[in-house]
Amino acid sequence: MRKPFSFDTQLEAARALPEQLRLEAKVCVDFVTEFARQGAAVDDERFLVENGRFQAFVTNGASLTNLLAELVSVLDTLTVKVSADLDSFRGLTPGEKFIGRFSRQRMWRRHSARVRAAPVVERLRDLLVKSNETAAVIASYRTIAIDFHKLAEHGLIGIVEQRRRLVDRIDIARLRIRELNAKALTTQGRIGLYGSRAEWERMEEERRALKAQADRASDEERGMREDSQRRERFINLFQVFVDALNRQVGQCNVLGRKMVIDTEERLLIYQAQVDTDIPGSKVQISAELFPAIAGPIELFERNMLVPQELEHRKRAADAAFANKFVTFGPEADDGSGEPLIDATKISKRLRFRFLRS
Repeated sequence: MRKPFSFDTQLEAARALPEQLRLEAKVCVDFVTEFARQGAAVDDERFLVENGRFQAFVTNGASLTNLLAELVSVLDTLTVKVSADLDSFRGLTPGEKFIGRFSRQRMWRRHSARVRAAPVVERLRDLLVKSNETAAVIASYRTIAIDFHKLAEHGLIGIVEQRRRLVDRIDIARLRIRELNAKALTTQGRIGLYGSRAEWERMEEERRALKAQADRASDEERGMREDSQRRERFINLFQVFVDALNRQVGQCNVLGRKMVIDTEERLLIYQAQVDTDIPGSKVQISAELFPAIAGPIELFERNMLVPQELEHRKRAADAAFANKFVTFGPEADDGSGEPLIDATKISKRLRFRFLRS
């Protein structure tokens, strides 16, 4: 059975992985560079050692992006819960309405007590703190993955080009072998047809020389072919590494994009809460305090977040997220088409409807 999810614990685990992966990627890229310089000196025994290191990096990289996806997904779920709590105290409960029949003062005291028991704004700020920390890890690893992808891809291109030239040499060697064997066969056919015994011996010596050249060329061709096949195994290993880095960059792009959209969503929910004019509802939010999610906060500070545009972008970001991380995609339920915040119950200064997806 899986242990209960702890966001802080998982975030700490995620924070430790980028530096570990940076070191692992450096070891892998250093070997790619070494192989590009002296690939002929690297044997199959070394392949087994390096294969383990490369595969470990691929596995650990996937673990990090999956962990980050889980954090992003949990933040999205917490946002939905905060929004539901926000909606729950916008109006009066049946009990509060009943009390209001006898005393409106007691009714509003009960309402205020319920609101204070559910500090939505503090929870929203906590979500922004967690969003900022998660976005920072995503950005950090994205930079690492991009840098090492460029280095590894550059090295791989050089190694592939080396093997291409080796294959060309193999083709030339094979043509030379066929040419020498043909000459030797022709010389063998001429023996006994012309001249004296001395002439026969001269042609036999010529045939043996041609055959010896063909055998040496065949040995060289065989060695080059084995070298080419060995290089191909390493190239396949390097390609897996490069593809994994490229995939992880793409996943970080999707995670980063979703974090931006989800942050805008949280800021709009915050704005909706502030519009209720509950005493002490405002908290300090600035780009300086949350540098990893500064983009949407700067728009928020300039009143440039447009609620009407968020729904479409939210759907697109969620769809891309679900495509990259099937395990953490949203589950379809009966409420998937309901607005995250009911636009009919919020201030006239903020009219927006965006769907839970």
